[in-house]
Amino acid sequence: MDPLNRWIWSMVAVFMVLVARTGADVIDLRWVVASDYTLWTSSLAQQVITINNMFPGPLINATTNDIVKVNVFNKLDEPVLFTWNGIQQRLNSWQDGVSGTNCAIQPGTNWTYAFVVKDQIGSFSYFPSINYQKLTGGFGPIRVNNRIVINVPFPKPEAEFDLLIGDWFLTDYKVVRPGLGVSVDVPDMILMNGKAPYGYSKSINHESFNVTKGKTYRFRISNVGTTLSFNFRIEKHKMVLVETEGSYTNQIILDSLDVHVGQSYSVLVTADQDDTDYYIAATPKLLNATDDSPLVAKGVLHYANSGSSVGGSLPIGPDPWDIEFSVNQARSIRWNLTAGAARPNPQGTFNVSNVTLSETIILHGSEANISGLYRYAVNNVSYLVPETPLKLADFYVNGSGVYQLGDFPIRSVKETATLGVSVVDATHKGWHEIVFQNDQTSMDSWHLDGYGFYVVGFGDGEWTTGSRGTYNLYDPVVRSTIQVYPKGWTAVYVFLDNPGMWNLRSQHLKNWYLGEELYIRVHDDDPNPAKENAPPENLLLCGMFGEPIAPSSAPEPQPGG
Repeated sequence: MDPLNRWIWSMVAVFMVLVARTGADVIDLRWVVASDYTLWTSSLAQQVITINNMFPGPLINATTNDIVKVNVFNKLDEPVLFTWNGIQQRLNSWQDGVSGTNCAIQPGTNWTYAFVVKDQIGSFSYFPSINYQKLTGGFGPIRVNNRIVINVPFPKPEAEFDLLIGDWFLTDYKVVRPGLGVSVDVPDMILMNGKAPYGYSKSINHESFNVTKGKTYRFRISNVGTTLSFNFRIEKHKMVLVETEGSYTNQIILDSLDVHVGQSYSVLVTADQDDTDYYIAATPKLLNATDDSPLVAKGVLHYANSGSSVGGSLPIGPDPWDIEFSVNQARSIRWNLTAGAARPNPQGTFNVSNVTLSETIILHGSEANISGLYRYAVNNVSYLVPETPLKLADFYVNGSGVYQLGDFPIRSVKETATLGVSVVDATHKGWHEIVFQNDQTSMDSWHLDGYGFYVVGFGDGEWTTGSRGTYNLYDPVVRSTIQVYPKGWTAVYVFLDNPGMWNLRSQHLKNWYLGEELYIRVHDDDPNPAKENAPPENLLLCGMFGEPIAPSSAPEPQPGG
């Protein structure tokens, strides 16, 4: 046997031992990503980005510590990347799928992502991360289930439903992209699992869920839109909130639930009403819309013995402009301290009541005018995507020629708005306080790749050190995407124990695309591979490291770390 084959077989043997020890499964997926001009969301013709001819894309259904391999074949006419919203990529930002970590997959080529859903459970989503492509689809659901040895803090439901809800534009993203400007962009409709609202004159079909009287069901709800928050409710049915983005929550009973851009929740719904059909509705926040508007998503909860269809008015929800309702609900969403999640020990084993903060980072998200260009900025710096991904530059040349540590202001706003490559050098294994300050009159939401953060506080106006007196340090929920209300602030704590280059961004697509993002570099000088994974063997190169190339396969990731 030649040396290469001997090495390959030795790696396969090591990999099989690791899989056997962890009990992990390998989920091996093949995705063909393409544009479809026939799979319409309504009778109005448009382009949709599909995966394996599906819109939304296929479910990734994993269990804690499983290995996920996704071989992406790019049949679009431009480069693509996918990011795994909420999957922490432990020690492995090489697989994060954003412009700062990966070279894009070029048209007509394929590349395999390979990662472990290490020590996670919960409801998440994936979507294209570059070129404004999310506006036209390519998104789908991710479930990470508990291992059978871990107790789940509620009885097993009869069934689980993935419910992807989001605003939708009928104009092609390639038309929208170059014309982004100061005008307020109002979507054309809100979809449920890619389907137009029930009863809308241009709907081809609508979303419907079949239930049996007396049974309980889990709905995994994600806001996969680009612009609008929404309020979710089901006619005559209560919901029990149980999970958000990998954290089990205190179980509170709700009539309706606000879900902001990029967020995911799990609720339990018991079919305890008469045998008929009921409305499922999602109405936009901070926007007026009548019941018959396409901006009100409508589906159907169909009882098995129902003899009639839905009719009449939608279930009444909160006033869409009632921010106090939304903030109070957000404050009521708290961590279940006694439940285990991915591990047997209770979530409350990890707490923030007595942590020592290493650093405070204050981030102002705002609009900006830079030499006549309409942009979004953080602390008056609008992120400019470099040709070379930050992660490659960091690994091979210590960032030289691509970014400069110390340039980005972490607690102040630059006097003049500028373009820049914003990278924050953060303390490895340090507790950081991040304050998101929304200087805009619209809603915003922020996401941090690689981590879950503790949501300790919300407030109006300008954050000050005195605002810490309002923090919830007893049972703040841990999640990866958090809303920031207009002219308000949101504060989080995060323990940066996951080395890598991690994207911190607005989840509102226009804001993100036009510069409201930065990267947090969490570095450990110890070269021990256990600190961070080495680059994958199939690493794509681009920018200063050469023309884009597409190796044919990826190595198996290691479950440890």
